[in-house]
Amino acid sequence: MRTLDLNCDMGESYGAWHMGQDEAVLAHVSSANIACGFHAGDPDTMRRTVAAAARRGVAIGAHPSLPDLQGFGRRAMAIAPDEAYALTLYQTGALAAFARAAGARLHHVKPHGALYNMAAKDRALADAIAAAVRDFDAGLVLVGLAGSALLEAGRAAGLAVAREAFADRRYRADGSLTPRSEAGAVIDDVDAAVAQALSIATRGEALAGDGARVAIEADTLCVHGDRADAATFARRLREALESAGVRIAALGRGA
Repeated sequence: MRTLDLNCDMGESYGAWHMGQDEAVLAHVSSANIACGFHAGDPDTMRRTVAAAARRGVAIGAHPSLPDLQGFGRRAMAIAPDEAYALTLYQTGALAAFARAAGARLHHVKPHGALYNMAAKDRALADAIAAAVRDFDAGLVLVGLAGSALLEAGRAAGLAVAREAFADRRYRADGSLTPRSEAGAVIDDVDAAVAQALSIATRGEALAGDGARVAIEADTLCVHGDRADAATFARRLREALESAGVRIAALGRGA
């Protein structure tokens, strides 16, 4: 039986502003990537989301971002590798503190948004992020886009890495994600997104926007917590994967 992790970006409420259906989504996923305050989230949201994940037995991960609250961390910024190291270490440490207070452990790190996409191509940036994760805890899993420079950097740093794929994002023929600024970059239709996830999980491929077949080897599939139908989508996705013979479980440390 194929085993696959199902992760969700969450903890993205901030102050009086609410986003997501985190409690409902946690019933269906095996890993949670929790915002660390730079693109979304705040200390109280971090605390509550970590505690909710711990109660469910869901693996807890830090979701560090560029410092971009207004742009939700999805705007590229010109940052030096030293800056990427510092902001990754800072945010990872903050989230780990809440995990420890909840009697749990930090399990993985997955960069968010523009930082994630920049590190997928920029090896110097990827090396800096991987070094920050290693220097904090070499037992953490580094999550990155399948086939990306971030995974290469993680392996070079001696980290366990996880190849991530997306159910609801359209791919380009080279395996990169279609930028959100382009029409059709997000697959809003639940049936279409579930179909893409099943194709990735069972056949190791997705169809690019131009119809090309893209080979994707994935260890984990992402559910975006900012979808309006996030809980329904997570439930449908898990049911479909399990019906196809896929076992859902968190990534193993050191695997």
